[in-house]
Amino acid sequence: MDLTTVLGLVLGLAGLIGGYMWDGGHISSLIIPSAMLIVFGGTFGAVAVSFPLSILAKIPKALGIAFKEVKREPGAIIDELVDMASIARREGVLALEQRAQEHTNPFLKDGLLMVVDGTDPELTRQILELEMDAIEHQVNNMSKVFEVGGGYAPTMGIIGTVMGLIHVLGNLDDPSSLGPAIAVAFTATLYGVMSANLVYLPIANKIKVRGKEMVSEMELMLEGILALQAGENPQLIKKKLNSFLHDKSAKKVAEEDADNGAER
Repeated sequence: MDLTTVLGLVLGLAGLIGGYMWDGGHISSLIIPSAMLIVFGGTFGAVAVSFPLSILAKIPKALGIAFKEVKREPGAIIDELVDMASIARREGVLALEQRAQEHTNPFLKDGLLMVVDGTDPELTRQILELEMDAIEHQVNNMSKVFEVGGGYAPTMGIIGTVMGLIHVLGNLDDPSSLGPAIAVAFTATLYGVMSANLVYLPIANKIKVRGKEMVSEMELMLEGILALQAGENPQLIKKKLNSFLHDKSAKKVAEEDADNGAER
């Protein structure tokens, strides 16, 4: 579970509800089933109209990307690629066949198998880049679902408020009930704006960030695979791939290399 996503939602809700109750509000007055139905039902309906079923069916997977913490270790991938490059230089790329067959990363597995099969380097690059583009396109579509939801939700809130005010203006016989009825009407706007800015848009952004991390990792693997195929020096491959690491990770790798050199 990604603690930043969960903690962010909890803190956001706690801040909004806590601030409301601080001024003497009651949480029960925020729970209006009719407003929920109008805003959330209307938003989901508009999103469903906006996208084909093939994209909507990926909503659970998109939520998994946003809420599930994926531990990425680019340093470990670099070490593995460097190790395989060393084996390939000593024994040839065919020595990597068994290791490639058993690899758990589909992208790296496909690339290594193409190298073992003797696929032309340019064709290898093209195929792997197409895989990367497909993943990036898929993640962008997932994020757009929530972005569109974030666009529709405030509008649905306004619609719910207008519908509530129409109901209020149609029942002016009891002036004492006008205040509470108007408050209920404006709850729909609160639902729309709150859900857009606390749920839909942040989740869309988190999916985009995760997608960029995935693509960056694939780019690292692509360059490593091509360097391995070209028979480049393993240490030069490591220096090249270290450029993909963030500053903190790169510093850690450099320190490890220095320690290893000192031991030797």
